[in-house]
Formats: sequence, structure tokens, C-alpha cells
Amino acid sequence: QVQLVESGGGLVQAGGSLRLSCRTSGQTFSSISMGWFRQAPGKEREFVAAISLSGINTRYSESVKGRFTISRDNAKNTVYLQMNSLKPEDTAIYFCAANYGNNLFQLSDRYDYWGQGTQVTVSA
Repeated sequence: QVQLVESGGGLVQAGGSLRLSCRTSGQTFSSISMGWFRQAPGKEREFVAAISLSGINTRYSESVKGRFTISRDNAKNTVYLQMNSLKPEDTAIYFCAANYGNNLFQLSDRYDYWGQGTQVTVSA
């Protein structure tokens, strides 16, 4: 069992930055791959970024590539999402997710555990 708790969301103006954190517990962090997803009102949940066990390999959606950076600190059992050059269309609830093994899944149904989400709102 893995517990995930996100933090760091908030209200920011377009062009600004936020850093989301997702702290995990209940399982050896170095054995689980992590991902970030988001869901805007009236839309389906979409993939944002994923990171492998070691943190060396990452994957991003086209809509955030070059603006967002996913990273992990295995000593702190935490994964981060640094979000720069934010746009109003980035407004959504952001979720972190975990799955066992070394992978970079983009499909939400490949993830076994989810956090409760943190709201990110970008004003124009």
C-alpha cells in the first residue's frame, strides 16, 4: 500500500511558476515509478509527466514539454513538478500517482495509487 499527499498548489498569474510536491509513504519509494496527471473542469484526466525509479528517465506531454520538470528525491520519498511559464489552460487539479516497477506510463489506468489532488489556478 502506498499513500500519496500532494501540496504546493495555489493561484498564480500567467507566466508565473509553482512547484508541486508529492510525498509518499507505506512503500519503499525507490521501487515505485511516479507520474503527474491533471484534470480540468469538464475534461478527462490527462497525463502530464512521469519519472522512472532512478529519476534519470522522464516523459512529458506535448502541452507541458519545455515548461514543466518532474524530479524525485528518493531520500525524501518525494516527487516534484516544477511548473514554469504557466498558462491559464494549465488550470486544473493536479494528481500524483504511483505504480510498481521501472516505467514511464502515460495511461492513468496503469497507476495503482493516487493522491487526493491539489488545485492549480492560473489567472490571465
